[in-house]
Amino acid sequence: DMGVNMIGSCIVDDAVVQKAARQEIIRRYYKELEEVCKGNHTRKTTEQLEILMTKAETGIIERPAVAAANLKAEVTGAPAAAILLPDGRVITGKTSPLMGASSAMVLNALKALAGVDENIELISPEIIEPIQQLKVQCLGGHNPHLHVEEVLIALTICAKDNADAAKSLAQIPGLSGCEMHSSVILSSVDERTFQKLHVNLTCEPFYQTKKLFHP
Repeated sequence: DMGVNMIGSCIVDDAVVQKAARQEIIRRYYKELEEVCKGNHTRKTTEQLEILMTKAETGIIERPAVAAANLKAEVTGAPAAAILLPDGRVITGKTSPLMGASSAMVLNALKALAGVDENIELISPEIIEPIQQLKVQCLGGHNPHLHVEEVLIALTICAKDNADAAKSLAQIPGLSGCEMHSSVILSSVDERTFQKLHVNLTCEPFYQTKKLFHP
């Protein structure tokens, strides 16, 4: 009881605490929407969180990455992702033949943090394509797009001879605590990677395909 009663004395910036609390409510709301989509939960908890958001005077508009990711997806007609950097910049990533939106977003975010021009290619197609062939032709995968962890491994290899790749790789710790949103539910592989990176992820409650799993 004493510990609980002393919490108020530990708060030195109430505005920061309130903002963090609102973000947590929004994250839990999206997580519940995702669980409903997966068939694990009913709408009851989601409705309760909607009421809580109203009481807290917050909503998804307070999460800039949401609008950025969804707009990118609408414009490109494919899954997209966005992340809010500590300096307030919102960086997006789109789906391409070589990698998924989340992987592209991570590379773009690392370039932004490192001050590398956004048009600079950190990983050449000559590195990515053999990995894709291995995944599909040898390992029996159906999705040639590189997952986030695979992209980071490829970036590590390129960093040996590419100064921009090395500078970008060094910025990985800068992703910790950032708020990210995906226009579709991510694979469990990518979800785990973002957990390891300490990125706060939310997803729209939709799958990229009608299959209830990710290849």
